[in-house]
Amino acid sequence: MKLFVGLGNPGAKYALNRHNIGFMALDQIASDHGFAPWRAKFNGHITEGRLGRDKVLLLKPEIFMNLSGQSVGEAMRFYKLDSSDIIVFHDEIDLAPAKVKLKSGGGHAGHNGLRSLHQHISPHYDRVRLGVGHPGHKDRVPGFVLSDFAKADQDWLDDVLRGISDGATYLADDEGPKFLNAVALRVNPPRPSTGTKRAAPDKMDQPIGKPTSKPAPDPKLEAEALDTRNPLQKLADRFR
Repeated sequence: MKLFVGLGNPGAKYALNRHNIGFMALDQIASDHGFAPWRAKFNGHITEGRLGRDKVLLLKPEIFMNLSGQSVGEAMRFYKLDSSDIIVFHDEIDLAPAKVKLKSGGGHAGHNGLRSLHQHISPHYDRVRLGVGHPGHKDRVPGFVLSDFAKADQDWLDDVLRGISDGATYLADDEGPKFLNAVALRVNPPRPSTGTKRAAPDKMDQPIGKPTSKPAPDPKLEAEALDTRNPLQKLADRFR
């Protein structure tokens, strides 16, 4: 069994913040894959369902980001899971918008939610890093992540969330490359093939019942057709 955790802050005030993209990802998965209704538990909201052959729990801690580890730790112990069974979805300012990467273990890089998880469940969990971009200066980071996505972000954000949902079954099966491919197919779908330019058809290619096009007239042949002289006159005229 896997536990998918989305990081964010509780309440309508924060619902559309960049910091809450982890909540958004779990909401998309729950909606698309027919998970049970959310219920309050572990200082958060939890639901369960199946992704392929795997039973999966989705947890949104409903305490502030810097306390997220408390909620996740409670759920992990209740279900007798190991930290390696946990996959955390979180915003990542070091990735460009619409970029998604996977990471196993490692540091928290100053992310308050990850810092809390490190304290309560250890660093040995998997992460889905969801790029939201960087404001350009570290002093602007708190205001940036605690502000809503811009209208210009809506298209790529929708593609990323749908791609995450498309690939969620692969993620539950520990097939990371297939998960990332599913996201990529939403964010950067392949262009339709234009094919090769077909050569001009010859007579054998013409559709049955349709006349072939006539060749362009030869001016020399047309002039000869209009010449009424007999052969002897033509020969004599050549030597004049």
